Amino acid sequence: MDTTRLAGKHVLITGGAQGMGAAVGKHYAAQGAKVCLGDVNLDGARAVADEIIADGGVATAVKLDVTKREDAAAAVAHTVKEFGSINVLLNNAGINKPLFFLDITEENWQRIMDVNAWGTLVCMQEAAKQMRDQGKQDEPYKIINVGSILSREAFIDVTVYTASKHAVLGMIKAGAKSLIEHNITVNGYAPGVVRTELWEQLDRDLVEIGMFEKPGQSMDSIAENMILMKRYSYPEDIIGTAAFLASSDSDYMTGQLIMIDGGMVIQ
Repeated sequence: MDTTRLAGKHVLITGGAQGMGAAVGKHYAAQGAKVCLGDVNLDGARAVADEIIADGGVATAVKLDVTKREDAAAAVAHTVKEFGSINVLLNNAGINKPLFFLDITEENWQRIMDVNAWGTLVCMQEAAKQMRDQGKQDEPYKIINVGSILSREAFIDVTVYTASKHAVLGMIKAGAKSLIEHNITVNGYAPGVVRTELWEQLDRDLVEIGMFEKPGQSMDSIAENMILMKRYSYPEDIIGTAAFLASSDSDYMTGQLIMIDGGMVIQ
């Protein structure tokens, strides 16, 4: 591993206390980035930061509810205070709660859209304003939004999550056009079925609504019937693309969403 690939990168990661956010944070730090892990679960974020520091990296943690603008602004400010600047934002925070189309409630819609869509926009805005105010640098600033296979597909039991991840793709496109004047690129990556805490909970929820009969069946069934590579993924399958998008290797990219789904969605 190139331990200097991300040297000089000062990164804020939302949803950094567990799952993909934690895995990417550790990978970024191992490649030389200074990482701020933001999460509503501050103790969890601090635990991940402590692991990074114990391994010789540089990390800090901050309380961050992405639905609150004041939290987003404070997380950006904390990153700048700790590292001197921010030049990468990874919008990773996200939630899901499956319901069939005719069962969707206002509460279900509002909660998922607040975190996945509104939270993404707020963090983009607050990071971009700081990047703009820092002024021009040789390499572009980078905003990376985590999309999903459901940014480009739809399933009957996750309509609201699908809408939220379509919104994330829209913000990648609109953000790329809107922020390039400030030397900010906006890209994203779209995982499929990733064995994390989010999918473990989703698996239980799918059993609860009757989509599958027993825990674990959803991931195995999807892998067998819908993924060309015939297996679901782990965070380790995702972190390389996340690092590419944070590195100088992606400097001539903006407005793009990279699929990392084992061949589940091909367009």
